[in-house]
Amino acid sequence: MNAQLLDKPASESVQESYVVLHDVSWEKFEAIDLALEGTGARLTYLDGTLEIMSPPSEAHEDSKSNVSILLDAYLREKGIRFYRRGSATLGEREEGARREPDESYNLETKKSIPDIVIEVVITSGGIDKLQFYKRIKVPEVWFWQNRKLAIYHLRESGEYEAIASSTLLPNLDLDLLVNCANMPDQYDAVTEFLNKIRSK
Repeated sequence: MNAQLLDKPASESVQESYVVLHDVSWEKFEAIDLALEGTGARLTYLDGTLEIMSPPSEAHEDSKSNVSILLDAYLREKGIRFYRRGSATLGEREEGARREPDESYNLETKKSIPDIVIEVVITSGGIDKLQFYKRIKVPEVWFWQNRKLAIYHLRESGEYEAIASSTLLPNLDLDLLVNCANMPDQYDAVTEFLNKIRSK
């Protein structure tokens, strides 16, 4: 196994560290996963490459909560049935991939694969998460980074394409969601978000 320690903050105020191991067999990956159980470390495995991320920072968790609570509010307000799956593990040995997303959702019905995955990016680099989710065939991946939201939709070609609005939720005002997600108080953010939605 080859190891590479990386620490590349995506923002100046917050750092999260990770190590990347190469040429890791599935058996070694499972042994490492078991050894790190309970530490809060986040593991991503793809085709023999293993990324071990330090436990999520407070800023990471706050950002995830801000985006997801607004999405919850929108779905309930619009009467869209949804199932929040949290960080349920995705991937199997047969796919050569495994990861726990920051947050994930099924829309309308429960499915084995989430319709939407939310990833908060504090530290750049490591395994390309889009390559992982392409393997799992997740329809939409939302990246929150540097107070902005980027959405990628999986096309029939099997490749992700950056899109300006959600294909699954075309009426969702992303600018409003982003503005509210960046508000300093989460309770006020949801109130503002719902008031703006209802006034349209």
